[in-house]
Amino acid sequence: MSDHDILSDAEREALSAVMLEPDLPPQRVLIVDDDKDARELLAEILGLDGIRCMTAGSGEAAWDLLKTSSAIGLLITDLRMEPSNGLKLIEKVRESERAALPIIIMSGDAEAPDVIDAMHLSVVDFLLKPIDSVKLAKLVKRELGMAQ
Repeated sequence: MSDHDILSDAEREALSAVMLEPDLPPQRVLIVDDDKDARELLAEILGLDGIRCMTAGSGEAAWDLLKTSSAIGLLITDLRMEPSNGLKLIEKVRESERAALPIIIMSGDAEAPDVIDAMHLSVVDFLLKPIDSVKLAKLVKRELGMAQ
């Protein structure tokens, strides 16, 4: 260590180790679906692409996570859930401090008014089930600023 170094050898080693780590996205995707198998499968598929995910089984559980975790950078929500639907969750997000959060809606049985309502809430996209996992992964990576 020279007289002008402000880092100790141990600090320099720790810094080098951090600099050599792979570039991981700092943000997570929150997947909300009342169908446990569907949300876990989607998280697993995105995980294979290096996308870190969290899941919630209801709009209420998702809202709790959104209020407490700043690591969530994107929300993917099912449209039809019980007791509250995906549009209610999105409305809550848009009226909160997380209003700018990018959101993707997925649905197995959407009708035109649902799509129009979603677009008025400034969602990134509205995907019909079954989800095209390649398209979804590209969309998620773009929204999170990950290299493609």
